[in-house]
Order: sequence, then structure tokens, then C-alpha cells
Amino acid sequence: MTAQTNTTTTTTTVSAYAAPSAKAPLERTTVPRRPVGESDVLIDIKYAGICHSDIHQARDGWGEGIFPMVPGHEIAGVVTEVGSAVTKFAVGDRVGVGCMVDSCRECENCKAGLEQYCLKGNVPTYNGLGKDGEPTYGGYSTHVVVDEAFTVRIPDGLSLDVAAPLLCAGITTYSPLHRWQAGPGKKVAVVGLGGLGHMAVKIAHAMGAEVTVLSQSLRKKDDGLRLGADHYYATSDEATFEQLAGTFDVILSTVSAPLPLDKYLGLLRSEGAFVNVGAPEEPVSLNLFSVIGGGKTLAGSMIGGIQETQEMLDFCAEHGLGSEIELIDADQINEAYERVLTSDVRYRFVIDTATI
Repeated sequence: MTAQTNTTTTTTTVSAYAAPSAKAPLERTTVPRRPVGESDVLIDIKYAGICHSDIHQARDGWGEGIFPMVPGHEIAGVVTEVGSAVTKFAVGDRVGVGCMVDSCRECENCKAGLEQYCLKGNVPTYNGLGKDGEPTYGGYSTHVVVDEAFTVRIPDGLSLDVAAPLLCAGITTYSPLHRWQAGPGKKVAVVGLGGLGHMAVKIAHAMGAEVTVLSQSLRKKDDGLRLGADHYYATSDEATFEQLAGTFDVILSTVSAPLPLDKYLGLLRSEGAFVNVGAPEEPVSLNLFSVIGGGKTLAGSMIGGIQETQEMLDFCAEHGLGSEIELIDADQINEAYERVLTSDVRYRFVIDTATI
């Protein structure tokens, strides 16, 4: 359905794909979009990436969800209308929306540009409640209304289809690599070469670091080297952990399965950091001597703030970094979910929302 907008009082109904209940297949439906407020932009969504976290949430893997659920927090599109007070964007601008669409904007984290860690809780792009108490619906839809403060500009150097996954996979990997100063003279390992991992390799390489991929097998070795990795090792080979002991300044884990952390921490140099951006559904175990010995850091990172997300997009445009994608029609979403679970995607499914 084509969005018909009234900027004052009318709620718009748009076409979308939603999971009607936990673990149920996604199906075509319609969802409401709020009127365009004075600080809002109406976005004609062109592409929406499929993130593994969409599957976790649509299947209640991270806790009880809000249904019907329209996933999608990797949104790329074009502004078709702006509110009266909007100053950042104009009709026709190429824009993106990531994992959150609001925050309190008043706490110390929000004021520091860390809206993702809002002390009152940010408003997720989907599977959340807006400040109006209404459920949020994500990017598997034709249009979305978002406050300009949580909208970012997609540089002309990036096509919208390969830019869409950057709104989660890009910022999720860029932020910790930037924070832990990946660059010349630093040795960075990326655990897993999937939707997140392949962007981590590209970004760390562009930052100037020496990059190693640690994957279960050597099946994707040629891809890893093509994307910018200097080295590629199989973690199924125990010799890997002996050969690489004490090697890395930063290890970025992008996998959503629990890892034997003590073994991986042994790969760090003294005062190195093991950073988790993948989020397993199961708890993990740890012997604290693995971090005490060597003064190592076990850390986590969640997306990035709005300013840093814009910085990431500009960086990716400057270095010609888009996601490696497989473009699909909306009626292939359920099949794509199953293929993600078996790692049968190189490296991000992106929905052509014109097919919704």
C-alpha cells in the first residue's frame, strides 16, 4: 500500500511483513505509522537488511517479544516529507535508520552521544514501545516515520542496497574498533565471518590494522582474504590456539554462539581486549584468571550513538565499503531466516521493499 500522509491528525497504514506470534512465519500485513510531526521525516524505505537479531527477537530468543512484530533495523530510503521544524533533511535526501528511533535525550549518556546506552532505555526501531506507548514497527515495510534526530544521511558514495546493513552491522563493528583504536601497528582478530564479521574485516583493514579471521573452518578463507584479512585460521584446529597465543591487541567476537572464552582470551597480548558484539542466547562461563593474568579486558559493545553512526557511514563512503549482499524479494524472508541459521548467506540478505 502506498503511504498517504497527513501531517496533522491522520495515522497512515502501510504494507509490511510481520511475525504474528513468536516463532511463526512472517506474513504480509499492514501496520500503522504515526502522522508526520514537526520534527519527523517520512521515509520511503527502499531496502531493509536482515540481521540475525531479527531472528532472535521474532522467535523470542532474547525474551518475550511484542507481537505482531515487524523486524528490521537496517533501513535505507529516501525522505518524502519533512515536518515543519526539520532542519537536517529535505525531501529527496538519502537517509538511514538503525537500531533505535528515540531516547530520553536528557541523561548523561544521551548528552555524551551514547544514546544506545540511554539510562532510561532507548526506543528500539521495532519490538519496543515509543514514548506514546504504541509499539514500534521496523523496516520490513514500505514507509516509516522517524524523528530527524535519529535519522542519518547516507553519503552519495554508497548505494542504498549495500548501505542498509551498515545501519547495524557497520556501526556494531565500527564502534568497538574505533574505541579500541584499531589502526596501524595493531593486530586485530575477527571471530566469525558472517554479516557482522565481514564488515569488521573491511573496516579494520581500512583503519590500517593487521587483520586475522578466526572461523570454525577454512571454508570462507578466500572471501576473508579478498575482504581485507591478512591471515585466516580455523578454530576447529587446536593448533590455532597454540600458534596464536599472545598475538592480538583486540579480538572482536561477532558470533551468536557461546565460545570457550578462556581459550580465546589466551590469544590476547597483555592488556589486550576481547570485545563481544555477538549476543548468544545462552550464558557463558569464564575462569577469571584468564583476564587477571595479563591484565586483559573482557568487554561488550552495542551499536553506536547517532553521531558515531554518521561518522561510520562517512568513513565507509570514503573507503568504498558497502556490505556484501544478496538481494531478495519479501516473499523470501522466511527462507532467508532459515539460511541465516545455517550460515548460508554471503553476507547479508537485503529485502527489496518494493516487493512488499
